[in-house]
Amino acid sequence: MNTAADLIRSYLDAFNRADRPAMLALLTEDVAHDINQGGRETGRDAFAAFMARMDRCYRERLVDIVVMMETGGSRAAAEFVVEGEYLATDEGLPPATGQRYRLPAGAFYEIRGGRIARVTMFYNLQDWVRQVEGRGE
Repeated sequence: MNTAADLIRSYLDAFNRADRPAMLALLTEDVAHDINQGGRETGRDAFAAFMARMDRCYRERLVDIVVMMETGGSRAAAEFVVEGEYLATDEGLPPATGQRYRLPAGAFYEIRGGRIARVTMFYNLQDWVRQVEGRGE
């Protein structure tokens, strides 16, 4: 990878291809994952388990991706739109019936040794719930 931005683009491209091994290869062994409006999980194995649950419950693609990085290359951010389909009911969330959603989101990354050492996700969960429940604004 030439820059942190290239690393993040490769990671997001792997996400869009549903290439979980390629995504995991770009993470440090001790990666910290800050789950949107949730806790922090640590480690590549925990991240892999999280992605397995996500793949069971959701089909998502990221579009309109913009990657930003600070000049030192140790931090980066990405803004994107998540286009998704809710496939199977996720614990604590509304029932899944194949609902489609479109949701602005962002992620913040810490880079260490040419790999992603932290992924912090953010999106508006209330907006997602409104969309999958079929409620207007």
